[in-house]
Amino acid sequence: MNEDKHPDSVEGMGRFLRSRREQLTPAAAGLPGTGRRRVPGLRRDEVAALAGVSASYYMRLEQGRELNPSRRVLEAVARVLQLGDEDRLRLFRMAQPSTRRMKPPVRVERVGAGMQQLLDSLTRSPAFVIGHAQDILAANSLAAALYADFGQRDNVLRMLFLDPAAKDFYRSPERARHRAVADLQRTAAQTPDDPRILELVGELAVRSSDFRSLWAREYTKVPPYDVKRMRHSAVGELELRHEALDIRSAPGQQLIVLQAEPGSPSAEALALLGSLAAPALPEQERHSTDG
Repeated sequence: MNEDKHPDSVEGMGRFLRSRREQLTPAAAGLPGTGRRRVPGLRRDEVAALAGVSASYYMRLEQGRELNPSRRVLEAVARVLQLGDEDRLRLFRMAQPSTRRMKPPVRVERVGAGMQQLLDSLTRSPAFVIGHAQDILAANSLAAALYADFGQRDNVLRMLFLDPAAKDFYRSPERARHRAVADLQRTAAQTPDDPRILELVGELAVRSSDFRSLWAREYTKVPPYDVKRMRHSAVGELELRHEALDIRSAPGQQLIVLQAEPGSPSAEALALLGSLAAPALPEQERHSTDG
């Protein structure tokens, strides 16, 4: 046992977590009704899934066998158990008694005017910029038209897991989900205290059982980008090459470009989509171009 740990940090943290878990009902945690239950409050595996950790890892926390949980894990567990400020501070003191907690800075991401100009110049390919948590920061008009079937176009993961349109739009939605989760896990490992990632994981863990299941997995690597196969409600089937380019002037941001094979049916479908999405010319201007 680590001698730097006070006994309250080991056994006490386990008792503390169990007591808070038993006080929280599934309904309060946002879980659907599960009928009769053998234990009061939430089960360990439910807390683990909502917090985005494995059931065995959370069990070690409650048994006092995990002596150095990361700040990310503690934040996630505190969120799931809906701890107030006092209990949250107590949990951190028990887990890391010698560490002074500092609130991580909020990471503000913006797209520069030059990048927006570049996006707008790509008239034949859907293109957009995503942030470190896969928030969609900017897009060109063809990308907006391509994803028009989605109710909200604000975050790749929210679109994949929370929007019903994803099941019809992606011909292989599970592959897209695996890749997005693996990518987010890699970023979370590099910035474990990031408030935006913690917020996003918390929302998705509560609202999507599919996300909880995938987030609990440990991906050894991010699956490679490849051809995306889609089905658009207006122009039908599309096969587009997916390119992701790191933006050196804005670390953490990526430029995503989707390209069709020249002369292919997908290229024709993109051209049709572009014409459908193009704003109508005013009548006076239309006559001048016709003449």
